[in-house]
Order: sequence, then C-alpha cells, then structure tokens
Amino acid sequence: MPNKRVYISLLIVCFVSVFGFAQTDTDSIPAPADNNPITISNEVVIDSVVNKPLNILAPSKAAFYSAMLPGLGQVYNKKYWKIPIVYAALGTGIYIYLDNDKSYNRYRDVYKRRLAGHTDDEFYGDGATPKVSNEGLIRAQNTFRRNKELSLLITLGLYVLNVIDANVDAHLLQYNLDENLALKPHLQFNEKENSTDLGVTLNFKF
Repeated sequence: MPNKRVYISLLIVCFVSVFGFAQTDTDSIPAPADNNPITISNEVVIDSVVNKPLNILAPSKAAFYSAMLPGLGQVYNKKYWKIPIVYAALGTGIYIYLDNDKSYNRYRDVYKRRLAGHTDDEFYGDGATPKVSNEGLIRAQNTFRRNKELSLLITLGLYVLNVIDANVDAHLLQYNLDENLALKPHLQFNEKENSTDLGVTLNFKF
C-alpha cells in the first residue's frame, strides 16, 4: 500500500506540473489587433542571380568583328535587331556618296569639253549662249565635291559608331551584381501609427 500511495502521489505531482506548464503557455497576454498583419512565410527563396565569369576579351572581339564586317560584332553580342540599322545607315551614306560623285564627274566632263571648244553638251542648248555657263559648271563641281566629301565623312563616322556600339554592348552584357552590392526590400512595423512600412535597403561593400 505505501508503495502504491507513493506512485499515486508522483503521478499527481507530474500531472499538476505538466498542466501548470501548459497553462503558462496558453495564458499569455494577447497582442493588440493589427489591421495590417505581417505574414511571415517560411518559404525559402533561391537567389537567381548568377555571377558569370568576366570575359575581358569580349569587348575587343566584338569591336574587331564589327571592324572587319559591319554588323558582325552585333551578331557576336546577339543584338540581331541592330544589324538592319547598321546596314541601312551605311548603305544610305554610300548611296549619297556615289550619287554626288556621279554628278560631280558629269559636270567635270562637260567643263573639260567646254575648255576643248566643244558646244554639244547637254547644258549648252541650241542658243548662242549656253544654259549653264562655265562658271556655273565650276560652282556645280564644287558643290557636288563638297557633298561627296561630307557624305564620305558621315559614312566613316557611322562605320566607327558601329564598332563603338559593338564594344560598348559587349561591356554592358558582362555587367552584373556581385556580393558586394545588394538591394533588399524589407517590411517594418511602425508602432506609433500601428501600420506597416515598406522600405528598400542598399548595401555596398568596398
């Protein structure tokens, strides 16, 4: 009997202890109701940013390819939509140059025939005086020569711009964020206004 009473007493003590511990956990003071509750998720977010190895030769390769063949550097950078723009710009410049060169040669040949004493050119006409004088032929030659030189300079500038564009694009394609630069959004509970504030933190390590 004494042993039985001891066992019963121990069971009662253990029951009271467990019940009292549970009562302590459940009888905590409730937090005030929040109209904007913060939901904490246990979902694990995997960082999708991958630091690719830096290819220091990529910009030089892209520039070299575009110098060898306009648009090839854009193909190397996979900027295919730029290829029609490159060839449209260069093609327009070349067309204007050739058109002005043709007109320049046309007036120059007529002027040379005038100096040789011929009056059967297209600018002379049937009258006693030519429709376009020798001075007019000289002015026309100067105008078309100037336009020809200007269009050549513009075309060369577009060619150089094509090379620069490929080089810059190759640089930008390698731009990525590493561990030294982090941009993180966060939620902060404002106790005074009983509301939740959204913020962004930018960390940069030297």
